[in-house]
Order: sequence, then C-alpha cells, then structure tokens
Amino acid sequence: MRTLAALKFLSLLFIINFSCNAEPESNLKDDFEGVTIADGLENPWGMTWLPDGKMLVTEKRGEILVIENDAFEGVKLKGVPEVYNRGQGGLLDIQAHPNYAENGWIYFSYAKPGKGGGSTAIMRAKLDGNQLVNKELIYESFPKTNSGVHFGSRIDFKEGYIFFSIGERGKMENAQSVGNPFGKIHRLYENGDLPEDNPFVKIPDAEHSIWSYGHRNPQGLQFHPETGNLWEHEHGPKGGDELNIVEKAKNYGWPEITYGIDYDGTIISNETEKEGMMQPEHYWDPSIAPCGMTFVSSDRYPSWKGDLLLGSLKFQYLCRVNLDDEGKYINEEKLLKGIGRVRHVAESPDGYIYVAVEGPGKIVKLVPKK
Repeated sequence: MRTLAALKFLSLLFIINFSCNAEPESNLKDDFEGVTIADGLENPWGMTWLPDGKMLVTEKRGEILVIENDAFEGVKLKGVPEVYNRGQGGLLDIQAHPNYAENGWIYFSYAKPGKGGGSTAIMRAKLDGNQLVNKELIYESFPKTNSGVHFGSRIDFKEGYIFFSIGERGKMENAQSVGNPFGKIHRLYENGDLPEDNPFVKIPDAEHSIWSYGHRNPQGLQFHPETGNLWEHEHGPKGGDELNIVEKAKNYGWPEITYGIDYDGTIISNETEKEGMMQPEHYWDPSIAPCGMTFVSSDRYPSWKGDLLLGSLKFQYLCRVNLDDEGKYINEEKLLKGIGRVRHVAESPDGYIYVAVEGPGKIVKLVPKK
C-alpha cells in the first residue's frame, strides 16, 4: 500500500509540474498596502455590508461584530442563536440580501447544536438597532453528527434563490449519495421554500434541495458578476483542493475521483477522471486549504479586475487567480504572504477589498497607494 501511495504521489507531482503555470511576483508592495482596521479578534469567518456602510463580521465562536467607518468599537449584535462551536463548526458565513434596502433580510450559516451533535443550518433575520429580530430557520441538515469537521459553508444569491454549501462531515461516502445533504451545493428559494425544478425533486428518497454533489468541503462559493457562472472551491485531502464551476445536477467526483491522497499517505482512489464526473477548472497540490472567495469587479484595482481572490489557510496568504476573458485559469499570485490564516476575502460596495485573518484574528483592508 505504501508503494502504491508513493507511486500515486509521484504521478501527481508529475502532472502538477506540467499543468500549472508559474506564479508571477506580487506587486502589492508597490501599488497597495494592507491596513488593519480591526484586531484582537479570534476567528473572523464571514463579512457583509449594509447600505449605511456598516460591516458585519461573524466570529466562529458565535458573535456578530459591527464595524463602522473602518473601526471596531466593541459593538456586537444581540440575539445571535446558540452555535455548535466545535472544530470547524460555529458561526460561519453571513450575507445581506441583495435587496436588503427593500426587505431588510440578513442570512447566515452556522453549526446548529442539538441532540446528536451539530448540523449546518441557514437562518435569516432582520435588525432592530443592534438586535436580531424576526429570526427564521430556513434550512437545517439532518442527521446531526458529533463530527467537528466539514460543515462548509458559504452563501450566495441569484434571481430569487439562495445557494449554499455543506461539507460531507468527514464521511467521504456521503458525497456520492443524493439521499443525504452532505458534500453538496444546495438551492432554495430565499424564504426556504423548495424549487420544483431542482434536479432531484422527483426522486422520493433524495435530498430535494441538492443542486450538485460529489463535493468534499466547499468553503468558497460565488457567482461570477459577468458570466453568471457559480464558482466553488473546496478542500481536498492531502492534495487535490479544487476550483470548480458548479452546474445543475452534476457530480464533482469526491471521493470516486481525486487528485489527492489521504492524510496517512494511503490511496483514496486510483482515478482522477471518470465518465459522468466533472473535472475541476484547477486543482492545487500540495493543498493550500482555500477559504472564502470574491471576484474583483472594482475599478480600484484595475490590474486585478475580473480575477478571483481566495484565502490560503495552510500557507497563510491571499491568492489572486488570474482568469482569461473566458474565465479560464491562467496562473496565480501570492499576496500578503505570512499574514496569517486567511479565512475570507470580500469586496465592499464601495469597491475595496477586505481580508479576514485568524492567527492573529484581524480584518485588513487593501488600500491602493496614490
């Protein structure tokens, strides 16, 4: 088994050396500076903005921080639900509804505690001052499990629907079965109702919210602002982190196909391709442990416009993925090397890039130099 694992590892290195483009050097030190706007945090996970300019930041331990005028003065929202703060579980992503000014809804994903452990759940609520009110649980995954890994979970919206990701909770076989919610991208109406045109609604024993399956632990999810394609990235095992374009009803292969091996060096699958299973747009080996993502649409960063930014937890940098006009991977650039474990990156409504970092916990704003 060790020989087989070694052969597969060497073959993957061979593929990577011939398939990946060289990384250009970062020009951040010449054109931009990272300004810390909030520090002393623990594990900031998600970021969103309200029309009045306030920024809401989730702390995994179960807090929502209010940052105003690029400063955190200790204000936190009240009424946050109890979270299952274990391992990778806790309070996760947060997104204001695209039409927040009209409807006032804020959505967040979190690990919800209960009998049997924790689950990935989606709640929406409104604000009365700094108090969460009108809280509605619109989704919860079952069964609950005591596992502290692979909750997902990111949120995005399109045309009246909410899309969100759930990891396979550490049981890889979950990802290939549409009979459970784990290792999937899901789609619901914004109020939690089930769309009748979801791909598996006519299968009685299927989880009817599933949009795509065969995912491991997706911690990045966003629609491309120009093409409208849904992009996702997910953690592989030891190697094989993936960047995917998500399509309805498609199978993304985990664990039947993978470009990684298990953490102990054993083989998960001898296959990297299989008929009926999607190939990633790009994969990383060694794993960078990607988390959070945003497409750059702002004119404040003209040389990055149209590119994808995502965090590396493992190697502690911000990754800029350079895409061509058709949205294909060209190469990538490492920014903010050594800053800490980059948990999320997001673009504010006024066009600035913000980076959430853990170890040390802080929020950093990328400011173009004049």
